[in-house]
Amino acid sequence: MRVVVRAQPAPTVKTRGMCDNPSCGITMDYKYSLLGSAVKRDLLRSWTTQSYFSKIRLYSFIVGLVVTFLIMTSYLLTGDKKGLFLTPSPYHYSSLVSPGPFAFNLSSVKDYAHIKLVVKSITSKLDFHRSRQIPDVKALVNSEPHMFSVIPHKFLPGVKNPCWYEEYTENITLDPYRANLYGRYTRRFRAEFLQLRITFREHLLHRNGKLYRMRCLPYFYIIGQPKCGTTDLYARLSLHPDIFTTFKEPHWWTRKRFGITLSNERFRDQYPVESYLDLFDKVADQIQGKPMANASGRPSHPNIITGEASASTMWDNRACNHYYDNTTEPPFLIQDFIHALQPDARFIVMLRDPVERLYSDYLYFGNANKSAEDFHVKVSESLQIFERCLTENTMHLCVYNYTVFNAMPVRLTIGLYIVYLMDWLTVFSKKQILVLRLEDHSSNMKYTMQKVFDFLNLGPVTKEKESEITWSPASNTRKQADKDLGPMLPITREILQDFHMPFNEKLAQVLQNDSFLWEDRL
Repeated sequence: MRVVVRAQPAPTVKTRGMCDNPSCGITMDYKYSLLGSAVKRDLLRSWTTQSYFSKIRLYSFIVGLVVTFLIMTSYLLTGDKKGLFLTPSPYHYSSLVSPGPFAFNLSSVKDYAHIKLVVKSITSKLDFHRSRQIPDVKALVNSEPHMFSVIPHKFLPGVKNPCWYEEYTENITLDPYRANLYGRYTRRFRAEFLQLRITFREHLLHRNGKLYRMRCLPYFYIIGQPKCGTTDLYARLSLHPDIFTTFKEPHWWTRKRFGITLSNERFRDQYPVESYLDLFDKVADQIQGKPMANASGRPSHPNIITGEASASTMWDNRACNHYYDNTTEPPFLIQDFIHALQPDARFIVMLRDPVERLYSDYLYFGNANKSAEDFHVKVSESLQIFERCLTENTMHLCVYNYTVFNAMPVRLTIGLYIVYLMDWLTVFSKKQILVLRLEDHSSNMKYTMQKVFDFLNLGPVTKEKESEITWSPASNTRKQADKDLGPMLPITREILQDFHMPFNEKLAQVLQNDSFLWEDRL
């Protein structure tokens, strides 16, 4: 509730014999001469109050002008990026999210039949057959010329991890990480760079009067999905003696390189590729060793690898969509750029029952008023928005369109795993993508971890190390307060199962594994 306080005008004081006409007022001096000291104090207080609130209105007006100026400046600076990210896209927002033919009372669980009609309408419009236009390398290079100029086409031979040497031309007395945007904006990365800064000079290679530093990219990527156990998997992989990891969730490919911070959906400085490569200096130091102690200059530990885990990499192309065009499917996807730079890269995808994933996602990211009933309402609203989009657009456009995504009160489309996986398989082969289930990881961790080690071509570990990897406590589990909310409503579960069924069937078909039907939950 907004409370508006208005200062009361000073009372009009009349003397005997004065006329009632407003024009025949008396001067302030004359009034003061007739007032007692108590009344004079009241008038002065009222006058002071008027002055005070006048200043407030003046300051509010100035603040409003400043905010307007900043918004217009942001618009002008990002005008070539299709407008502000926090405003509706050029795609007609109302046509995407307005109620469709199946409008119903979303706040009542009694509208079960109506919601079922919405789901039936959605499943009738699904089409998994499409021929995606793969962009050529030239178009990708023209889109990101600086990135392609920094990362070479070939990497060091005899080194398992993709690494190379680049000439270091900066003043060695200066902080090499002073311009890193991860260090500037994120405390956890800042602490990491503080340690790397101390030993930076020791790892510079001297050749023919020049200085060189080793640069590396990840050998493998954990690309998804959110709330599917990626944090736990990454933590266990970091315990392997041949893996050196950096902090989880840098989100460079999907967000930071565009300068987008999705916590408030505003533009910030674009993170250059150098800021991303700095994250892997720790593993570069481990692979290289100390050049001064190694006269040959050959890496001391060529079998060490590193990985990167951002659960947005598989699905989040909203920035690409925004930067190019939100009225069609994005012309470039994240995997197109990674493939052009690292055609031999390996990817790990951890999935879970999409119904449970959505509820876990809601509990983790939801507001303070979380409940099973509130989840049901938000699911119903999201299904209606998705159905409305499908009446006029392709399934892929509705999945990738950020206006539709932002309009949904729950992140429904993240659980449509097969849509994203099929697009990844247009540029990478099946043998480069390992797809796991969280349910299997939880029930038989030793089996899934060994499967990952084999996929990454890692050597065997000792029994002690294997026990440490598999028996460590689970990471990033559900908070007790969220557990106390209990499970979702049975009708919500049934609705979501019906909605996800055709997507899961296609996923099981592509992977040739019926466990991805998630029928074992029954």
